[in-house]
Amino acid sequence: MSTGTSLAAPARLACRDLVVRAGGHVVLDVPCLDVPTGETLAVLGPNGSGKSTLLRALAMLPQDRSGSVVLDGEAVGRREVRPAVAAVLQRPVVQRGSVRHNVAAALLLRGRSRAAAHRLSDPWMLRLGVDHLAERDARSLSGGERQRVALARALAVGPRVLLLDEPFAGLDATTRSDLVADLRDVLDDADMATVLVTHDRDEAAALAGRTGLLVAGTLRQVGPTTGVLDHPADVDCARLVGYVDVLAPAVTGLARTVVARPEHAVAVAPGAPAPDDAVVVEARLVRTVPLGGITRVDVVAGPTAGEPEVPLSCLVAGDAPQAVRALPVGAALHIAVRRRHLRELRT
Repeated sequence: MSTGTSLAAPARLACRDLVVRAGGHVVLDVPCLDVPTGETLAVLGPNGSGKSTLLRALAMLPQDRSGSVVLDGEAVGRREVRPAVAAVLQRPVVQRGSVRHNVAAALLLRGRSRAAAHRLSDPWMLRLGVDHLAERDARSLSGGERQRVALARALAVGPRVLLLDEPFAGLDATTRSDLVADLRDVLDDADMATVLVTHDRDEAAALAGRTGLLVAGTLRQVGPTTGVLDHPADVDCARLVGYVDVLAPAVTGLARTVVARPEHAVAVAPGAPAPDDAVVVEARLVRTVPLGGITRVDVVAGPTAGEPEVPLSCLVAGDAPQAVRALPVGAALHIAVRRRHLRELRT
């Protein structure tokens, strides 16, 4: 799976000056985006950021849209996009009939004979692990099985572009991890460009060579997935990839704002030593929240008089330390983060 950004040949899928409006307002503005053949691009964003709008625009589905969509270097219209693109949605669509019929359905709609459709689609049932369900009524399947059928149906048509709209949402953890692993195997040898929209950074890490962060309809940061997830560009990007503790210079005394993940922040009771090589801030306890195998410690840090308090969280494996659990709400304590876990924001 390619992770580079330089393209020796035209991108399989691209857009230029892509703008979508709704109710007279711009809801998506993507000046330039390129996805080469063989690459999976993940687009992470919170609810309402425009992720599904982006996929609809790339598929040239009806919207108040301007700009161009480009396939293999050629600007195209809806007529050219339709046979080139396959999509898998968050809620997979299944038709009346068997699993085998459902997997072949898109090929049949594209004019293939029944024999040709099954010849092309049957291997994808095997690849996606639903061949043993071939004669089952598709409407009787579980959510994970339905999603496998939907993926097999999309891949059977041999798309040049695969669009995935949060395909793992609503699946239990085991089903989700198994499907992610199987899809990764498929995408690794695929001769197509794939765009996956999700709000889950683990899915991006597992599947995508590059990742874009979509905030309020704008791609704030695009690059190799490991770099984007570990070195966010600004506060919004940081929160999107899990760096939700934002520490301004007024709190830390450092020259620039830094961010940390809650699992790397340590709650230190008064008088207890902080970890070595840590940035330490003064805070006040808001609450401790048991969350099964972990405990979340919520605090506020107040830099100076007149400045707003800064909410911070720590995630502690197992029970919170006894000294912290014994503190009453409002008690003073410290939050410490080792410097290697801090990330300095560029903007």
